[in-house]
Amino acid sequence: MKTSIGTWAYTIGPYADKPVDFDTVCQKLSKLGYDALELGSFPPHPNPDDLPTKESRQAVVEKIKSYGLEISGIAANLWGENLVDTDDNSKYVAEFKRNCEFSVDMGIKTIRVDTVQPPIIFDTVDYATAKKRVVDTWNECCDIAAEYDLAVTWEAEPGFAFNKPSEIVEILDAIQKPNFGFLYDTCHAQIMSVMGTRQNGEKEVFECQTEFLKMVGPRINHVHLIDSDNKCHQDANGEDETSAHPPFGLGILDFDKIVPAILEYHPADGWWTNDLCFWDDAWGATETCIEFMNKLNEKYAAKA
Repeated sequence: MKTSIGTWAYTIGPYADKPVDFDTVCQKLSKLGYDALELGSFPPHPNPDDLPTKESRQAVVEKIKSYGLEISGIAANLWGENLVDTDDNSKYVAEFKRNCEFSVDMGIKTIRVDTVQPPIIFDTVDYATAKKRVVDTWNECCDIAAEYDLAVTWEAEPGFAFNKPSEIVEILDAIQKPNFGFLYDTCHAQIMSVMGTRQNGEKEVFECQTEFLKMVGPRINHVHLIDSDNKCHQDANGEDETSAHPPFGLGILDFDKIVPAILEYHPADGWWTNDLCFWDDAWGATETCIEFMNKLNEKYAAKA
């Protein structure tokens, strides 16, 4: 499995006021032996607004290649759009298409989506309506992505609507597009399927996240590997927001159980992406994370 890491960890949360510039990120990842970066396509890192032409985008691609790196995927900046809370999806779809065009110019093959609105949206939008809005919009987006030969991967999180295992499966079953799949994040899976944090109504949990993995396994098309301490990152008001992402070894996950289970459903793109989103010292943890993933690769992936 080729190794990657999400660049958003160096630009948002604790790094919002002190982002690590893109060249410095590339230099460090190359030096540490990562195969790729996963692009958080929002300022100050490369994004559709700051790189409006094919020529400007190609220049960045060549720079990334000069460091011996690839781009494993893109986290498109769709968080300013409306999805669950509107009948008019035109603005969301237009922004999605714009990011597809950007992805093609950047040589990216996988684009990430989420449901945008928090789980409390069900206080004002009924479940059936919310589900229809997500399914109809993503079906349309998948058709657009297919025109650009892109895979669409959904990262479900405790901080977004549709975070129960059964709800996730419902969405996956409702979207039967060949280029649509599930982004399995080991940290989010723990919080959603074992802790049940931020679920609405009666909690739906398992003793081990591998039970959830079996439910979504055939639809996995991208993987994020990161530890979990069974806690959430908290917002400015001290309320649970989405999963905390502690570096490997600072959480409780049993990767000797989880990784072989993931490999039963080997993702089509063959990437393992590390996600240190919201971690206070993501920059410092970058080295220990590649060391841990290399050991997992040697122990499991190479044999598989």
